[in-house]
Amino acid sequence: MLRIDGVLAYDEGLAARIDREELIEPRSPEEVEIRAGAVHAVELMKQALAREGRAVTAMGLDYVLWNRGQERHYKTIKPRHRARTVYY
Repeated sequence: MLRIDGVLAYDEGLAARIDREELIEPRSPEEVEIRAGAVHAVELMKQALAREGRAVTAMGLDYVLWNRGQERHYKTIKPRHRARTVYY
């Protein structure tokens, strides 16, 4: 969802692998970077919302974003990255 909305941009090679629906190895540098980028993006969004007087928690924003990502629109445009892990 963050990739589709232009919040995260992946290296062309990684984006191509994701688009081919290749599994990304759990704990690999790519998988860790994807997760870290998402956490950082949520923190930046949280700060931007706070500047507008809309205080939210990272957990609350993550919940909203996760549910948004479940919409058909996001599930059909591009594949999301896949990693078989318990950390999601």
